[in-house]
Amino acid sequence: MSRVCQVTGKRPVTGHNVSHAKNHTKRRFLPNLQSHRFWVEAEKRFVTLRLTPKGMRIIDKRGIEAVLADVRANGHKV
Repeated sequence: MSRVCQVTGKRPVTGHNVSHAKNHTKRRFLPNLQSHRFWVEAEKRFVTLRLTPKGMRIIDKRGIEAVLADVRANGHKV
């Protein structure tokens, strides 16, 4: 499973570890992905999404039905 937030689309980015001597080595910054179950009242079932805490705040603000419509429009099977 890819490390991509289903709501925000946030994915790993690359950067550098920088030592005290200023040596640069490549590294990846991974998103803080969480699996979370949401109850969808319109469908009378739970939906599991893999998202970041920012995605959870978006769901708190807009509602699960509105966010699910966007996720499905982006081609994710939910």
